Amino acid sequence: MNKCFPAFLAAAAITFSCTSKKEQTTASTNANEQQNTDKNLISYVNPLIGTDRMGHTFPGAAAPFGMVQLSPETNIQPMFKDNGQYNGRTYEYCAGYQYSDSTIFGFAHTHFSGTGHSDLGDFLVMPTTGELNLEPGKADDNEGYHSSFSHKNEYAEPGYYKVKLDKYDIEAELTATQRVGFHRYTFPKDEEAHIILDMTYNIYNYDGKNVWTFLRVENDSTITGYRQTNGWARTRLVYFTMKFSKPFKSYGQKKYDKMQYNGFYRKFDEAHNFPEMAGHNIKAYFNFDVKAGEKIEVKMALSPVSMAGAVKNLQAEAPGWDFDQVKKETQQKWNNELDKVEVSMINKDDETSFYTSLYHTMLDPVVYEDVDGKYRGLDQNIHESDGFTNYTIFSLWDTYRALHPLYNIIQPSKNNDFIKSMLAHQEQSVHHMLPIWSHYANENWCMTGYHAVTVLADAAVKGVGDFDKKRALKAAVETSNVPYFDGVGDYIKYGYVPEDKSDASVSKTLEYAFDDWTIAQLAKTAGDTKTEEEYLKRSKSYEKVYDPSIGFMRPKLADGSFKKEFDPLDTHGQGFIEGNAWNYGLYVPQNIDHMIEMMGGKEKFSQHLDSLFTMELDDKYIEKNEDITRDGIIGNYVHGNEPSHHIPYLYDWTGEPYKTQHTVRMVLDKMYLNKVDGLCGNDDAGQMSAWYIFSALGFYPVIPGSDEYALGSPLVKNAKLKLENGNTFTVSTENQSRENVYVEKVTLNGKELTTPFIKHADITSGGELKFYMSSTPNKEFGKK
Repeated sequence: MNKCFPAFLAAAAITFSCTSKKEQTTASTNANEQQNTDKNLISYVNPLIGTDRMGHTFPGAAAPFGMVQLSPETNIQPMFKDNGQYNGRTYEYCAGYQYSDSTIFGFAHTHFSGTGHSDLGDFLVMPTTGELNLEPGKADDNEGYHSSFSHKNEYAEPGYYKVKLDKYDIEAELTATQRVGFHRYTFPKDEEAHIILDMTYNIYNYDGKNVWTFLRVENDSTITGYRQTNGWARTRLVYFTMKFSKPFKSYGQKKYDKMQYNGFYRKFDEAHNFPEMAGHNIKAYFNFDVKAGEKIEVKMALSPVSMAGAVKNLQAEAPGWDFDQVKKETQQKWNNELDKVEVSMINKDDETSFYTSLYHTMLDPVVYEDVDGKYRGLDQNIHESDGFTNYTIFSLWDTYRALHPLYNIIQPSKNNDFIKSMLAHQEQSVHHMLPIWSHYANENWCMTGYHAVTVLADAAVKGVGDFDKKRALKAAVETSNVPYFDGVGDYIKYGYVPEDKSDASVSKTLEYAFDDWTIAQLAKTAGDTKTEEEYLKRSKSYEKVYDPSIGFMRPKLADGSFKKEFDPLDTHGQGFIEGNAWNYGLYVPQNIDHMIEMMGGKEKFSQHLDSLFTMELDDKYIEKNEDITRDGIIGNYVHGNEPSHHIPYLYDWTGEPYKTQHTVRMVLDKMYLNKVDGLCGNDDAGQMSAWYIFSALGFYPVIPGSDEYALGSPLVKNAKLKLENGNTFTVSTENQSRENVYVEKVTLNGKELTTPFIKHADITSGGELKFYMSSTPNKEFGKK
């Protein structure tokens, strides 16, 4: 054993303080006072977890997998500075909100959850009083329409958000259905009030992002319109209808366009009470006379298809004006979803972390069709779903690892819809490709690999869904052979991606090789032996970028030589994307045994893992990566980013499951806390949270595309998974405690296991997985 490992063990003894009263919100405090027995599981969710620093989550109101995420914007940070350089602060506002702020600029209806790049922020609504001001101002001044607020007057729970806008003394409440955002504003006194609709606002905004904006004032309480933007999604259209509970007395707009030609619209005073508004950048306002204590409610329905579609969505989901009833119905939907996994934990903070993680896994993907099944496709034509519900927001570089495998257990019907949505995307793609990273009828091409194939294969191998396996295989094969995509042509030609032809070449080679292995598994389920053999051969490409002289994966050039200037610690410019050779180089899930043998055998590989968790990584190696920060690092292990997520479980393959057990519990305790900064990195559309759910349950899908799970050390005392097929799978423990992180033995349905692995069928068939916990390691369990 590596000499540094005892120190590594000692590091685990560090305890991490719970959230202080200052860090807690009223929402989480109230949640922790309730008992789980009442089945009000939303009381265990703290939506403010991850809203500070790197988590990039939002606290606002949404329905499970809903198109609308109605949430506050606490700052406005454009994507570029005045000098044209990238503004690094925009990264902080991927979800529009940072807990450290004390200002609110309004409430927008669309948000990503936990991403490391961004878009959206559609249709910002802000209530104000007094003299009308259409300029937002800046967070560090008291100018403009934005307001200060205090976290003492902020409350968040699934499907509901409330805050007091101090500048106006307005109480703002938000709830949502799948396609409708519902606002309720309570005004403090008799005065004139305004509701601003700022169509210029975008997350990751820049001059020119708005391609076109259009609004119609249909009557004295109804607005329809749309906006087209060119951002991360370059051709994105969102339609809406907006309805007020009270007629407005007057309205107007301010246009921020440099207009050379306006045709004969110059006949009109378009700025005041003119019922048609069109331009690139528009702010509209609606004026009301209000009484003290009066409430004005606003409903905004979205559609990917048309304004008429938005109207239809509003009529179907929120036809009336009972805000509390809509809130109640949405929260019941959340309770139903959260009840798929019933747990008891060591303490209440752990229960909050668990159910908040589960909540975060059900925000994205989002439904992307109207109530009549019509949706905008990747080809920008209008389609109608047949036999599935269409979804969007597929952050696949992240979510293929654990999120989609989690869906295959607790949301198999939903994952079936996700897969059919991906197959529809591929049919509509002029490239004939499955999604890489897609949202809102657009492919944004973010990150590496073609990991949708893994999602398809994982479901096929596990018998999830009724999608056509041969059609899925055809889509996967076509996707993996597009020569102009990200080095694929060279990958096929050379058997690896040369660094002098495509950057991040090692990451691409490793990921393509794994994806190809999953295509082989998909081919096997489809009975296509020829394709299976072809892709098994391609899946060995990782061997070509391993340099045995230094013991690391290393960038290789087109002439067959390795790149000379190479530092395995550096996360920038060394052939890896958002990682280095020490951690990203351990990515061969399809053949872990061979990777260990290739890297010197079990003892040497184990020592490498020990060192990874204990060595010091100098700041200079991460300073050029905004996605890698100290928040998510243990030694040189980067839990704050996805390529490392499988690494703690690799000890199961060295015959030392006890090290996996210790390491997993250390990560659970250190990297997931019931605090606003309780996520160590971007939640990445639920992947970070899915890692927690699996690991807290005691097993993890190290190899998506196989039916195997590696065992770790559960954090739950007991858990009950209520499966769609009617079966129940129970995880139970004996002697569970904070100190007892090791597993003395494991039984499955009363039979003792000799290896640290279970199968998918063991879960779906129902039964009991029981862990006998101990404070000392059992070094014989799983020893090979």
